[in-house]
Amino acid sequence: MLSETMKYIAALTAVLLSAGAAAAQDRELSVGIGYSEFSRPGSENSALVSLDYRHNAFYEKGIFSARFGAALDVQETGDLFIGAGVAGKWDLGQSWFIEASVLPGAYFESVALNDLGSTFEIRSMAGVGRSFANGTALSLSLSHKSNASTADINPGVNSLHLRWHFPL
Repeated sequence: MLSETMKYIAALTAVLLSAGAAAAQDRELSVGIGYSEFSRPGSENSALVSLDYRHNAFYEKGIFSARFGAALDVQETGDLFIGAGVAGKWDLGQSWFIEASVLPGAYFESVALNDLGSTFEIRSMAGVGRSFANGTALSLSLSHKSNASTADINPGVNSLHLRWHFPL
């Protein structure tokens, strides 16, 4: 399973790094580490690594910008989520920001009790961060994966991420 996971990570990284030929100022890649707690009794909570891509903003007004994004989350247990959707960012001034995203996608569990009810899952995330003069940023965020009650069971999983953002 680990080699398959690494293939997914390599493929997504290649796609994300080659996405869009436009100027790279708004695009960013973030790498995160964190910990996930599954709601289902008997499931295996574990550490997680995340890779997120944000494309150039398609809407901007005042302190808010909206953009398309994609994400890959890999649990220490081998569980995997890949999704794409919409992300928002509010620039609060003095280098602080709030970020949020909703990314529908596919979830593949490697531990039976980490089953979230279906392959279709939605990752919602909210966080707060600080940008640095060199263009990088650091954020702390909470995410939740759920099938939005589209399946017979919907236990969900919550994660805390520490993410390092890099401009592309």
